[in-house]
Amino acid sequence: MRKGIAILMILVLVVSAAACAFAEETGKVGGWQAAADPTITEERQALLDKALEKLMGVNYVPVAYLGSQVVAGRNHAFLCQGTVVYPGAEPEWKILYLYEDLQGNVTVMNIADFDFGALCTYGAK
Repeated sequence: MRKGIAILMILVLVVSAAACAFAEETGKVGGWQAAADPTITEERQALLDKALEKLMGVNYVPVAYLGSQVVAGRNHAFLCQGTVVYPGAEPEWKILYLYEDLQGNVTVMNIADFDFGALCTYGAK
């Protein structure tokens, strides 16, 4: 029993150290960090492709990488143009939130509508 607890404690320490190193590289833990460069790199495209491989019915084209958030892993935000896969479908703007765990698995956390109308109220009182 003690051996199992010791192994569990070592595992927790290793994961915590990895998360702290990850946080030091990318910004503070828990806070969203805006991307310094919103370009969709090959690495970012591969991340998005991995998350969307099991999602069907909508084609998402990434336009910008918005940023990330350090958690037990990392959350990512992409601005995408999404089009439902049927003839005549109109594209819509979406923000895709992805979660990348410490083992490199990626899942879609949320797909939010991007409201351009809200941008038009900038400065309005």
